Amino acid sequence: MPELPEVETVRRGLAPVMEGRRIALLTPRRPDLRYPLPEGFARRLTGIRIERLTRRAKYLLAELESGEHLLMHLGMSGRFTIHAPEGKKHGRPGGFHHDHAPLETHDHVIFDMEDGTRIIYADPRRFGFMELIAQADLETNRHLAALGPEPLGNSFSAQTLSARLKGRKTPIKSALLDQRNVAGLGNIYVCEALFRAGISPKRQASTVTTAARLQRLVPAIRDVLAEAIAAGGSTLRDYAQTDGELGYFQHAFAVYDREGEACSKPGCSGSVKRITQSGRSSFYCPSCQK
Repeated sequence: MPELPEVETVRRGLAPVMEGRRIALLTPRRPDLRYPLPEGFARRLTGIRIERLTRRAKYLLAELESGEHLLMHLGMSGRFTIHAPEGKKHGRPGGFHHDHAPLETHDHVIFDMEDGTRIIYADPRRFGFMELIAQADLETNRHLAALGPEPLGNSFSAQTLSARLKGRKTPIKSALLDQRNVAGLGNIYVCEALFRAGISPKRQASTVTTAARLQRLVPAIRDVLAEAIAAGGSTLRDYAQTDGELGYFQHAFAVYDREGEACSKPGCSGSVKRITQSGRSSFYCPSCQK
């Protein structure tokens, strides 16, 4: 499942060709993805200008001039590709462009923009979805209402995280994956952040509320996400950027998917171990993560 850095990378790739542009024609090639597409989906989007393209947690949000928001989730295999108009070369921003190509089986939603750019959403497994939400309903929307603070935003701090972890008896790994505590974090980056902070994924969440641990953990979360975004995300299985290029942060993993390898932390003689927590693999170094 794409995590925050992958979704932010996609947003940055789409923004130059979507923001301030009108959708000349919206073509859904099937009536559903993970859920049925909204009623009148093509009619409600065709001819509408996209004012802004933002991200909330792992969701893309297109703010429309109609007053609605198009919420998009990539699921496990969803991806966007951008195809330049015939005979036209786009500018460099994002660099995420293709020449037009024949549509393929899993190309499910086609955005033809007013300048001739074609944006294709493909999703072989169809775990992604799209939903139209009225402005007044954003805060109560089932996908957005309970989300915690953005880890790269100003509202995320040692104080806010401490309040959310207080009294929690679950492992810190599970608490950080809970989108109500921090929005957008997933398995890969929680493993990496906990390693950088020297905190075991097995440690009870309520014991991480000390100033010393939080002052290591919060910057570690911010840093690992920022570095992953700069690297274009991590390519595991289906994920790729909007230009088809692979992300590269997986080459910088310190613990994730490195079971049995020597710990990379200077002075540590331990090795990376894998355990299962709530059905997910956790990678950590028992020697230096306490």
